[in-house]
Amino acid sequence: MKLLKHLPNAITCGNLLCGCIGLVMAFRGHLDTAAWLIGLAAVFDFFDGFVARLVHASGPFGKELDSLADVVTFGVLPATIVFQLAWFQGLGNFSYVAFLIAVLSALRLANFNIDTRQSDSFIGVPVPANAMLIGAFPLMGRYQPQFDSLWQNDTAIGMMIAFSFMLVSEVPLFALKFKSFRWADNQTKYLFLIASVLLLLFLQFAAIPLIIFLYILVSIFSKSETGPPGGAKE
Repeated sequence: MKLLKHLPNAITCGNLLCGCIGLVMAFRGHLDTAAWLIGLAAVFDFFDGFVARLVHASGPFGKELDSLADVVTFGVLPATIVFQLAWFQGLGNFSYVAFLIAVLSALRLANFNIDTRQSDSFIGVPVPANAMLIGAFPLMGRYQPQFDSLWQNDTAIGMMIAFSFMLVSEVPLFALKFKSFRWADNQTKYLFLIASVLLLLFLQFAAIPLIIFLYILVSIFSKSETGPPGGAKE
């Protein structure tokens, strides 16, 4: 039974391991592999909190470990992907601006850990969402060459860097956290999930940036499900 208490932290370490291997892949030019590792890490990031609640092992140690893993996997790794994209496009020293993404992610996570306003909602874009948006671009390049013009250009690189400032914004966003599964209590969340699945079916990886933008728009215009102030998990 005591071993089960360590399972959530072991899953979090899986997240961190994905980030470390992803950095090696990114610097070797395998950006699509690095992006897949962001996706795998996001699965670990979801299940460590789920398992912690299941085995009643939540605590400050796990929260801090989770943030340390996230800053590597969802901060430094996507920053490195954008750096490599910019470098491959011949942007030279401007490419180093990409590491602002890592800085903004660290600021976001540090603030999240001390912000008492976020329980059923987020303030600012969560770092995994920003990382998945960035990871979608090399996946489009690898599996959907018809979208080459969308990601292999200076505008896309600039957009990825600029969008990352949403990490430290004051925009309230709903969390996909269900206190019950009743339609009436979660209508916005269910409609968002249905729309996301349809977009993924029709557009595959190209749907991911659209889903992130839809998430922000739905949150801004939703009046009922952004939740009261308090501390949700990233």
